[in-house]
Amino acid sequence: MALSKIRSDSLEDTAIHGNRNLIINGAMQVAQRGGSATTSNRTVDRFLNTYGDATITQSQDTAVPANKGFSNSYKHEVTSASSASGGFFGVLYKIEAQDIRNSGWDYTSASSSITLSFFAKASVAGTYMCGLQTHDGTGQVINTQYTLAANTWKKITATFPGNSNVTIDNNNGNGLTVYLLKEFGGAYTSGSTFDAWAAYSSSAQSPDANINLFDTANATFFVTGVQLEVGEQETPFEHRSFGNELIRCQRYTYVFNSQKINGEKSLCNLSKWSNGYAYGSFSYPIEMRTAPSATIYNKTEFSVYIAGSVGQVSGSDTFGIGNQTTDIGEVYIECGEGSTGQSGFMRKTGSASGTSSGYIVLDAEL
Repeated sequence: MALSKIRSDSLEDTAIHGNRNLIINGAMQVAQRGGSATTSNRTVDRFLNTYGDATITQSQDTAVPANKGFSNSYKHEVTSASSASGGFFGVLYKIEAQDIRNSGWDYTSASSSITLSFFAKASVAGTYMCGLQTHDGTGQVINTQYTLAANTWKKITATFPGNSNVTIDNNNGNGLTVYLLKEFGGAYTSGSTFDAWAAYSSSAQSPDANINLFDTANATFFVTGVQLEVGEQETPFEHRSFGNELIRCQRYTYVFNSQKINGEKSLCNLSKWSNGYAYGSFSYPIEMRTAPSATIYNKTEFSVYIAGSVGQVSGSDTFGIGNQTTDIGEVYIECGEGSTGQSGFMRKTGSASGTSSGYIVLDAEL
């Protein structure tokens, strides 16, 4: 009887406290693409910045709040400032509608809340904004303010109630965008208020917070420890292992690149067809959100091996991945190696030090 009681309590504790964070990669550990970007291409998995007029460089960084168990943050730097009324800058995360709808949050009730928490640091002191935006039915937005001292980490907590006008569908589309930072020029701020839900309008996306990071050259903004949980109470950040977060991220993006054996990695088996192409299937590590788009970078760092004949992919060779489903894609490569009916394989080549820059990005992001 005692053992049964302990087991029951343990399971209940897991249900209440385990997997409570609706955010994937909130500790900014996973950055499959690596590097930095001055476009909407992602660096840190699942997170994104958006901007207009100004230019914001995003990257994974090692600046973190002290003694909180973090090793990485998501950095943004204003590399080209703008004071135009049409300027804007946002740091955001998108959640599948079905994950919000089935989270336990009664999003249509003002008595049911969801709580956002994160650590932030900015080089410019002042009042900032965070908020939520829904996308199904008539889209709704809500924003609130928080303050930051210059170059000082601070934990931000914001609780948002539900609202009868909020609609969230039970599908794999974008159900909720979480803004950790929101800044808009005058073209986007008319008629809106803080701490109240309102119908989304391109000209009234948020109030004016009287600070625009994007108009300060070299200004920086860092964020980590992002958590979104059902209820009014903020709880300590739910740290998850790198492997756990990587698998979750791979539902949305899979980068075929990093794992190597002696500096190389096999992509798939191939069979030569009579049309001069070889074909094979490429399986994804987990089922992705949707059939992904595929982009191949530096294709000349891939090689074809068929019946003892070896050839490096040339810049003029056709090489792609088509007929994608959520778990597999068809590899096709134009090649002179081998004869019709012969089999072989395709490999990404590279040095043992891992300096090869050939890789494939499968993208099923929201």
